[in-house]
Amino acid sequence: MQCSVETMNDCERSPGRTGLRVNFTEKGEVKERREKFLTAKYGSHQMSLIRKRLAVEMWLYDELQKLFDPPTEAIDVDIDEILDMDTDDIRRSHLFSLLSACKRPPQDISKFISDLLDRAKTL
Repeated sequence: MQCSVETMNDCERSPGRTGLRVNFTEKGEVKERREKFLTAKYGSHQMSLIRKRLAVEMWLYDELQKLFDPPTEAIDVDIDEILDMDTDDIRRSHLFSLLSACKRPPQDISKFISDLLDRAKTL
């Protein structure tokens, strides 16, 4: 950006004002601002827990895509909610109710739920 100062004629100037005007003109391309990211360092144990959780979440997403092919509606399976439940029977019945709209055979749904409960126990 280039800044220049010009003197104004007497006819353009109002009384009692200075005879200066500032003009800003673009010179070349303006560089884009870099995005700034805040990063945090985690210990190796914490990172392994995060990776394990992410692997289960990605597996869950992929399996839900297979069960609901083509996707009809969004199904929200919250792993934390499942882990907070007391017994496997409660977890299993909750998952069956969430997956009630699935058109797949019941044995596919049962296998998915069993695999999900096994993976959730590792977290």
